[in-house]
Amino acid sequence: GQTLCVNDVANCAVDIVLRASTMRHHSGTHLLHASLRKILGAHVEQAGSLVNAERLRFDFSHGGAISPAELKAIEALVNQQVEQNAPVNMQEMPLEKAKQKGALAFFGDKYGDVVRVVSMGAFSTELCGGTHVKETKEIGLMKIVSEEGISAGVRRVEAVCGPRAVVYLSRD
Repeated sequence: GQTLCVNDVANCAVDIVLRASTMRHHSGTHLLHASLRKILGAHVEQAGSLVNAERLRFDFSHGGAISPAELKAIEALVNQQVEQNAPVNMQEMPLEKAKQKGALAFFGDKYGDVVRVVSMGAFSTELCGGTHVKETKEIGLMKIVSEEGISAGVRRVEAVCGPRAVVYLSRD
């Protein structure tokens, strides 16, 4: 391997296919979170997440199992929001203003005085510093692939978006 030294020139490139897939899964996570809160109740709060080009995993507070009908409704609500093609807006603002706008913030988390608010139409507003699609339709499709309890009062949903969802649905 080579060693980089001060003043060396380096070329960096983002893999645009992997980045686009990650963006779909990340924006899908925001829509999933909002859908969970609308279907299951406002007690739902994020307890952890993983987002990458392959899938999304979302852990959240909820006291019991989620019925197949509820899962179907959650997935349908996400996909309805995808179809509405809402713009994804990002704004920096003081934390207090973000709270007034109704941005979801989890108070175990540490935030600076200025935060980044990501909103998807009127449906989802959260504090987030990550990479996202420009419009919800870019997510393509979300398919929930699993749901389980991982500890007392915490559930986990895993899902795939876009081409990954199409591959999942067309598997034998």
